[in-house]
Amino acid sequence: MRPVTDRDGTAAPHGSDFLQLRADDVPADGKADWLARQVRQAITDRRLTVGSRLPATRLLAAELRVSRGVVTEAYRRLAEDGQVEGRRRGGTVVVATPPPPLPPRTEQPSPVGPFVSSPDSRAFDALRAADARIDLTPGRPDLSAFPRPAWLRAERAVLAELSSADLGYGDPRGAPRLRRAVADRLARSRGIAVDPDGVLIVAGIAQALTLLHPVLRADGVTAVAVEEPGSLGTRQHLAHGGLSTPPVPVDAHGPDVTALRATGAPAVLLTPAHQFPTGVVTSGERRRELLRWAADGGLILEDDYDAEHRYDRPPVPALRSLLTDRLCYMGSVSKLLAPALRIGWLLPPRRHLEALTDAKRFTDLGSAVLPQLVLARLMETGQLERHLRLQRARHVRRRDAVIAAVREHLPGAAVHGAAAGLHLTVTYAPDVPDTEVASAALDLGVKCHPLSWHRQLPGSPGLVLGYAADPPGTLTEGVALLGRALRRLA
Repeated sequence: MRPVTDRDGTAAPHGSDFLQLRADDVPADGKADWLARQVRQAITDRRLTVGSRLPATRLLAAELRVSRGVVTEAYRRLAEDGQVEGRRRGGTVVVATPPPPLPPRTEQPSPVGPFVSSPDSRAFDALRAADARIDLTPGRPDLSAFPRPAWLRAERAVLAELSSADLGYGDPRGAPRLRRAVADRLARSRGIAVDPDGVLIVAGIAQALTLLHPVLRADGVTAVAVEEPGSLGTRQHLAHGGLSTPPVPVDAHGPDVTALRATGAPAVLLTPAHQFPTGVVTSGERRRELLRWAADGGLILEDDYDAEHRYDRPPVPALRSLLTDRLCYMGSVSKLLAPALRIGWLLPPRRHLEALTDAKRFTDLGSAVLPQLVLARLMETGQLERHLRLQRARHVRRRDAVIAAVREHLPGAAVHGAAAGLHLTVTYAPDVPDTEVASAALDLGVKCHPLSWHRQLPGSPGLVLGYAADPPGTLTEGVALLGRALRRLA
């Protein structure tokens, strides 16, 4: 075979992208053995997994400058070993890999489950990975109700009118069209007057907090007070950013502002529209106290959690509608549409906007544009509001099923936060740790959150139950199993 040369007459490098095999490495003798060994090793170390397709024999032979018979023979030997299989038009495919090696034995005892008294950042991963027939963990929207036809129509319309330039790098703050749609929607539904230039599109509340970490620290903020009880996940995000999280007790009217002042924290993160996990709505008097605290130099981070999902109470305006220069507002469509969209918005005080825009720019150059434009169209055409109305009716039926089941199967238990949101909290009388109840329920095939996960201070045991994702019959069965778990322990 005549060697391949460059225009200057020197031999050109020859090889294959497949496993980065080089023609120069092919031995003079035993070529088929060498090739079979290279493929076998790639299967062993998982560079080739089940379903991986090997190159056509003619192509690989040309790339390695060997005869086609060499490659055919190597594939034949691998087939005899049972590792690959020829499928005619489907080519030659890997069909078996060796089992993974056993993990090294350690002296550390294996965990008994996800419900430890001091959960770390892996607790949510462990619970998500646990097998269960019924999942009552909070924060799960009904993903089966995602408006696929409306989304598909909107995506087709967006693609039809999209210019080539729109597919390039855009504004790190987000697509102007979505920023306008968000500003319009917040004005209508949350009482917030904001210019689209003051809206920053982010990948959900989690990224909003991540972008805020360095900006807050640069502003001298080392502690962000949080509600007590309050979201474990939020505390973990703040702690990951090097910020301490002193607790501020929440009562029937909202956060205790006197206790907030006592922490000395220059910032506080609140869920005033529907507090997680108690469901309390911050009262008018507490809002006025918070505004006075902010006027004295405090910064409020408002997570507008579950604001859209209300059933038995009138809407309440966002704190951001009353305060602009000392408040950072955050929202998303994770609970309204789907967490997988990773779309949210951040409305910071004007003095922080440039720094947060830089943080977004250097994190990912801006969120994916196509989903932003599709969401903007759903907002503009009213499809998003239509979806919300349908979801509200469904959620009410499911919430009512959970409340009825609690009355039947957990007599004496108290239900909190049922007027809005996608979850409710149940506290019970027996002196049984809620982590034990949650663990026993998991043994019966039901997932939920122990209330103590979301506490930093001692308090009544309880369970946080999400109800948005399952039909009433499943929810009723799940609560019945929770009652069985509690009775066994009590």
